[in-house]
Amino acid sequence: MEKKLEKYIQTVEKRLYDIFPPENIPQGKVVKAVKYSLSAGGKRLRPVLTLMFCEMCGGEPQKALDAACAVEYMHTYSLIHDDLPCMDDDDMRRGKPSCHKAFGETTAVLAGDALAILPFEMIASSRDIPPAAAVKCITILSHFCGINGMIGGQQIDTDTESAPADGETILAMYSMKTSALIKAACLCGVYCSGTRRKDFFAQKAAEYAEYLGLAFQITDDIRDVTSTDEVLGKPVGSDERSDKNTYVRAYGLDGAEKAAAEYTAKALDALSAFDNNEFAVWLTEKLLKRKK
Repeated sequence: MEKKLEKYIQTVEKRLYDIFPPENIPQGKVVKAVKYSLSAGGKRLRPVLTLMFCEMCGGEPQKALDAACAVEYMHTYSLIHDDLPCMDDDDMRRGKPSCHKAFGETTAVLAGDALAILPFEMIASSRDIPPAAAVKCITILSHFCGINGMIGGQQIDTDTESAPADGETILAMYSMKTSALIKAACLCGVYCSGTRRKDFFAQKAAEYAEYLGLAFQITDDIRDVTSTDEVLGKPVGSDERSDKNTYVRAYGLDGAEKAAAEYTAKALDALSAFDNNEFAVWLTEKLLKRKK
Protein backbone atom coordinates (compact mmCIF):
# COMPACT_ATOMS: atom_id res chain seq x y z
CA MET A 1 0.00 0.00 0.00
CA GLU A 2 2.85 2.39 0.81
CA LYS A 3 4.38 1.69 -2.61
CA LYS A 4 1.06 2.43 -4.31
CA LEU A 5 0.75 5.68 -2.39
CA GLU A 6 4.29 6.67 -3.34
CA LYS A 7 3.55 5.87 -7.00
CA TYR A 8 0.52 8.14 -6.96
CA ILE A 9 2.52 10.93 -5.33
CA GLN A 10 5.44 10.62 -7.74
CA THR A 11 3.05 10.66 -10.70
CA VAL A 12 1.66 13.99 -9.47
CA GLU A 13 5.10 15.43 -8.65
CA LYS A 14 6.37 14.77 -12.18
CA ARG A 15 3.50 16.71 -13.72
CA LEU A 16 2.91 19.44 -11.13
CA TYR A 17 5.52 21.95 -12.36
CA ASP A 18 5.26 21.45 -16.14
CA ILE A 19 2.84 24.30 -16.73
CA PHE A 20 4.95 27.10 -15.22
CA PRO A 21 6.98 29.60 -17.26
CA PRO A 22 10.72 30.00 -16.53
CA GLU A 23 11.74 32.07 -13.52
CA ASN A 24 14.03 34.41 -15.49
CA ILE A 25 11.17 36.65 -16.64
CA PRO A 26 10.09 40.04 -15.26
CA GLN A 27 7.36 38.42 -13.14
CA GLY A 28 9.69 35.61 -12.08
CA LYS A 29 9.32 36.38 -8.37
CA VAL A 30 5.73 35.19 -8.31
CA VAL A 31 6.73 32.05 -10.23
CA LYS A 32 9.34 31.33 -7.56
CA ALA A 33 6.81 31.95 -4.79
CA VAL A 34 4.30 29.56 -6.38
CA LYS A 35 6.89 26.81 -6.79
CA TYR A 36 8.18 27.42 -3.25
CA SER A 37 4.73 26.88 -1.79
CA LEU A 38 4.01 23.86 -3.97
CA SER A 39 7.29 22.23 -2.95
CA ALA A 40 6.84 22.81 0.78
CA GLY A 41 5.94 19.18 1.29
CA GLY A 42 2.61 17.83 2.42
CA LYS A 43 0.84 14.57 1.81
CA ARG A 44 -0.55 15.40 -1.66
CA LEU A 45 -3.74 13.86 -0.28
CA ARG A 46 -6.20 15.59 -2.59
CA PRO A 47 -4.50 14.74 -5.90
CA VAL A 48 -3.99 11.19 -4.65
CA LEU A 49 -7.75 10.98 -4.02
CA THR A 50 -8.40 12.15 -7.58
CA LEU A 51 -6.19 9.45 -9.07
CA MET A 52 -7.53 6.86 -6.63
CA PHE A 53 -11.18 7.46 -7.49
CA CYS A 54 -10.44 7.45 -11.20
CA GLU A 55 -8.83 4.03 -10.81
CA MET A 56 -11.55 2.70 -8.49
CA CYS A 57 -14.14 3.62 -11.14
CA GLY A 58 -12.27 1.63 -13.78
CA GLY A 59 -10.29 4.43 -15.41
CA GLU A 60 -6.58 4.95 -15.99
CA PRO A 61 -5.09 7.33 -13.38
CA GLN A 62 -3.26 9.17 -16.18
CA LYS A 63 -6.62 10.39 -17.46
CA ALA A 64 -7.16 12.26 -14.18
CA LEU A 65 -3.60 13.52 -13.69
CA ASP A 66 -4.19 17.08 -14.90
CA ALA A 67 -7.31 17.32 -12.75
CA ALA A 68 -5.32 16.02 -9.78
CA CYS A 69 -2.68 18.73 -10.28
CA ALA A 70 -5.44 21.33 -10.60
CA VAL A 71 -6.84 20.29 -7.24
CA GLU A 72 -3.39 20.59 -5.65
CA TYR A 73 -2.94 24.09 -7.09
CA MET A 74 -6.24 25.10 -5.53
CA HIS A 75 -5.29 23.56 -2.20
CA THR A 76 -1.91 25.31 -2.15
CA TYR A 77 -3.54 28.65 -2.95
CA SER A 78 -5.81 28.21 0.06
CA LEU A 79 -2.83 27.52 2.33
CA ILE A 80 -0.93 30.61 1.13
CA HIS A 81 -3.92 32.81 1.88
CA ASP A 82 -4.68 31.01 5.16
CA ASP A 83 -1.24 31.95 6.47
CA LEU A 84 -1.52 35.67 5.64
CA PRO A 85 -1.52 38.18 8.53
CA CYS A 86 -5.14 39.11 7.75
CA MET A 87 -6.20 35.46 8.07
CA ASP A 88 -4.51 32.97 10.44
CA ASP A 89 -1.23 34.94 10.60
CA ASP A 90 1.02 31.84 10.60
CA ASP A 91 4.75 32.36 10.05
CA MET A 92 5.50 28.68 9.40
CA ARG A 93 4.05 26.12 7.03
CA ARG A 94 5.29 22.51 7.00
CA GLY A 95 8.51 23.44 8.76
CA LYS A 96 9.37 26.31 6.37
CA PRO A 97 8.63 30.04 6.46
CA SER A 98 5.16 30.77 5.07
CA CYS A 99 5.00 32.26 1.58
CA HIS A 100 4.45 35.80 2.87
CA LYS A 101 7.44 35.49 5.22
CA ALA A 102 9.69 34.23 2.41
CA PHE A 103 8.52 36.55 -0.40
CA GLY A 104 6.54 39.35 1.20
CA GLU A 105 2.81 39.78 1.63
CA THR A 106 2.14 41.28 -1.81
CA THR A 107 3.83 38.46 -3.70
CA ALA A 108 2.13 35.87 -1.46
CA VAL A 109 -1.29 37.29 -2.33
CA LEU A 110 -0.40 37.22 -6.03
CA ALA A 111 0.97 33.67 -5.77
CA GLY A 112 -2.27 32.53 -4.18
CA ASP A 113 -4.29 34.32 -6.86
CA ALA A 114 -2.22 32.66 -9.59
CA LEU A 115 -2.79 29.21 -8.11
CA ALA A 116 -6.54 29.88 -7.84
CA ILE A 117 -6.73 30.61 -11.59
CA LEU A 118 -4.28 28.03 -12.89
CA PRO A 119 -6.50 24.94 -12.24
CA PHE A 120 -8.95 26.00 -14.94
CA GLU A 121 -6.22 26.43 -17.53
CA MET A 122 -4.75 23.07 -16.54
CA ILE A 123 -8.04 21.24 -17.01
CA ALA A 124 -9.24 23.12 -20.10
CA SER A 125 -5.96 22.54 -21.95
CA SER A 126 -5.55 18.89 -20.91
CA ARG A 127 -5.05 16.33 -23.65
CA ASP A 128 -6.12 13.51 -21.35
CA ILE A 129 -9.47 14.81 -20.10
CA PRO A 130 -12.35 14.60 -22.64
CA PRO A 131 -14.17 17.93 -23.20
CA ALA A 132 -17.36 16.89 -21.39
CA ALA A 133 -15.39 15.67 -18.37
CA ALA A 134 -13.26 18.85 -18.41
CA VAL A 135 -16.38 21.04 -18.24
CA LYS A 136 -17.68 18.91 -15.37
CA CYS A 137 -14.39 19.18 -13.47
CA ILE A 138 -14.26 22.95 -13.94
CA THR A 139 -17.84 23.22 -12.68
CA ILE A 140 -17.04 21.04 -9.68
CA LEU A 141 -13.93 23.02 -8.72
CA SER A 142 -15.70 26.36 -9.17
CA HIS A 143 -18.59 25.28 -6.96
CA PHE A 144 -16.73 23.57 -4.13
CA CYS A 145 -13.97 26.20 -3.92
CA GLY A 146 -16.22 29.26 -4.09
CA ILE A 147 -18.77 30.89 -1.81
CA ASN A 148 -20.68 27.60 -1.49
CA GLY A 149 -17.53 25.75 -0.41
CA MET A 150 -14.02 26.58 0.67
CA ILE A 151 -14.25 30.38 0.53
CA GLY A 152 -17.63 30.32 2.25
CA GLY A 153 -16.17 28.20 5.03
CA GLN A 154 -13.28 30.62 5.45
CA GLN A 155 -15.75 33.48 5.80
CA ILE A 156 -17.64 31.62 8.54
CA ASP A 157 -14.31 30.92 10.25
CA THR A 158 -13.39 34.61 10.15
CA ASP A 159 -16.83 35.77 11.30
CA THR A 160 -16.86 33.48 14.34
CA GLU A 161 -13.37 34.32 15.64
CA SER A 162 -14.61 36.87 18.17
CA ALA A 163 -17.13 34.62 19.94
CA PRO A 164 -17.54 30.91 20.73
CA ALA A 165 -19.44 28.95 18.08
CA ASP A 166 -21.67 25.96 18.71
CA GLY A 167 -20.86 22.50 17.40
CA GLU A 168 -23.35 22.73 14.52
CA THR A 169 -21.70 25.89 13.21
CA ILE A 170 -18.24 24.37 13.53
CA LEU A 171 -19.27 21.28 11.55
CA ALA A 172 -20.86 23.44 8.84
CA MET A 173 -17.63 25.43 8.64
CA TYR A 174 -15.54 22.26 8.40
CA SER A 175 -17.82 20.85 5.73
CA MET A 176 -17.21 23.94 3.60
CA LYS A 177 -13.58 24.61 4.51
CA THR A 178 -12.25 21.07 4.26
CA SER A 179 -14.79 18.56 2.95
CA ALA A 180 -15.68 20.68 -0.07
CA LEU A 181 -12.23 20.59 -1.70
CA ILE A 182 -11.91 16.88 -0.89
CA LYS A 183 -15.26 16.38 -2.65
CA ALA A 184 -13.91 18.23 -5.66
CA ALA A 185 -10.85 15.95 -5.70
CA CYS A 186 -12.87 12.75 -5.49
CA LEU A 187 -15.56 13.82 -7.97
CA CYS A 188 -13.00 14.92 -10.56
CA GLY A 189 -11.54 11.43 -10.35
CA VAL A 190 -14.95 9.85 -10.94
CA TYR A 191 -15.76 11.98 -13.98
CA CYS A 192 -12.29 11.59 -15.51
CA SER A 193 -12.61 7.80 -15.32
CA GLY A 194 -15.21 7.63 -18.08
CA THR A 195 -17.34 5.20 -16.08
CA ARG A 196 -20.92 4.68 -17.21
CA ARG A 197 -21.96 4.59 -13.54
CA LYS A 198 -20.67 8.10 -12.90
CA ASP A 199 -23.85 9.35 -11.21
CA PHE A 200 -23.92 6.49 -8.70
CA PHE A 201 -20.19 6.62 -8.03
CA ALA A 202 -20.28 10.42 -7.74
CA GLN A 203 -22.93 10.17 -5.03
CA LYS A 204 -20.84 7.68 -3.05
CA ALA A 205 -17.63 9.65 -3.62
CA ALA A 206 -19.28 12.83 -2.31
CA GLU A 207 -20.55 10.97 0.74
CA TYR A 208 -17.08 9.57 1.42
CA ALA A 209 -15.46 12.98 0.98
CA GLU A 210 -17.88 14.72 3.34
CA TYR A 211 -17.09 12.34 6.20
CA LEU A 212 -13.38 12.15 5.42
CA GLY A 213 -13.14 15.94 5.44
CA LEU A 214 -14.83 16.20 8.83
CA ALA A 215 -12.59 13.49 10.29
CA PHE A 216 -9.52 15.11 8.73
CA GLN A 217 -10.24 18.58 10.13
CA ILE A 218 -11.13 17.29 13.58
CA THR A 219 -7.88 15.29 13.59
CA ASP A 220 -6.06 18.54 12.75
CA ASP A 221 -7.68 20.13 15.80
CA ILE A 222 -6.51 17.23 17.94
CA ARG A 223 -2.94 17.45 16.64
CA ASP A 224 -2.81 21.17 17.39
CA VAL A 225 -3.30 20.23 21.03
CA THR A 226 -1.34 16.98 21.31
CA SER A 227 1.54 17.22 18.81
CA THR A 228 4.89 19.07 18.93
CA ASP A 229 6.31 21.92 16.84
CA GLU A 230 8.86 19.58 15.26
CA VAL A 231 6.31 16.95 14.22
CA LEU A 232 3.62 19.40 13.13
CA GLY A 233 5.96 21.68 11.17
CA LYS A 234 4.48 24.80 12.79
CA PRO A 235 3.83 25.97 16.37
CA VAL A 236 1.33 23.82 18.25
CA GLY A 237 -1.40 25.52 20.23
CA SER A 238 -1.91 28.16 17.55
CA ASP A 239 -5.67 27.56 17.53
CA GLU A 240 -5.97 28.36 21.22
CA ARG A 241 -3.67 31.39 21.01
CA SER A 242 -5.73 32.72 18.11
CA ASP A 243 -8.94 32.01 20.04
CA LYS A 244 -10.22 29.93 17.11
CA ASN A 245 -13.35 27.87 17.24
CA THR A 246 -12.44 24.19 16.94
CA TYR A 247 -14.12 20.88 17.61
CA VAL A 248 -11.76 20.32 20.53
CA ARG A 249 -12.79 23.65 22.03
CA ALA A 250 -16.47 22.79 21.68
CA TYR A 251 -16.42 19.13 22.78
CA GLY A 252 -13.09 18.51 24.48
CA LEU A 253 -10.29 16.20 23.40
CA ASP A 254 -12.20 12.99 24.14
CA GLY A 255 -15.24 14.19 22.24
CA ALA A 256 -13.09 15.17 19.27
CA GLU A 257 -11.31 11.81 19.17
CA LYS A 258 -14.64 9.99 19.30
CA ALA A 259 -16.11 12.11 16.50
CA ALA A 260 -13.04 11.64 14.28
CA ALA A 261 -13.36 7.88 14.66
CA GLU A 262 -17.11 7.95 13.92
CA TYR A 263 -16.74 10.06 10.77
CA THR A 264 -13.92 7.83 9.59
CA ALA A 265 -16.19 4.79 10.02
CA LYS A 266 -18.88 6.51 7.91
CA ALA A 267 -16.32 7.32 5.22
CA LEU A 268 -15.23 3.69 5.15
CA ASP A 269 -18.85 2.58 4.82
CA ALA A 270 -19.26 4.77 1.71
CA LEU A 271 -16.24 3.03 0.15
CA SER A 272 -18.08 -0.29 0.24
CA ALA A 273 -19.79 0.75 -3.01
CA PHE A 274 -16.48 0.30 -4.84
CA ASP A 275 -15.09 -3.15 -5.64
CA ASN A 276 -11.34 -2.44 -5.65
CA ASN A 277 -11.34 -0.31 -2.51
CA GLU A 278 -8.48 -1.92 -0.55
CA PHE A 279 -6.08 0.98 -1.03
CA ALA A 280 -8.80 3.56 -0.28
CA VAL A 281 -9.67 1.80 2.98
CA TRP A 282 -6.01 1.64 3.99
CA LEU A 283 -5.43 5.33 3.19
CA THR A 284 -8.53 6.44 5.10
CA GLU A 285 -7.48 4.56 8.22
CA LYS A 286 -3.94 5.89 7.88
CA LEU A 287 -5.17 9.50 7.82
CA LEU A 288 -6.97 9.14 11.14
CA LYS A 289 -3.77 7.90 12.80
CA ARG A 290 -1.43 10.47 11.25
CA LYS A 291 0.94 12.49 13.43
CA LYS A 292 1.65 15.30 10.97
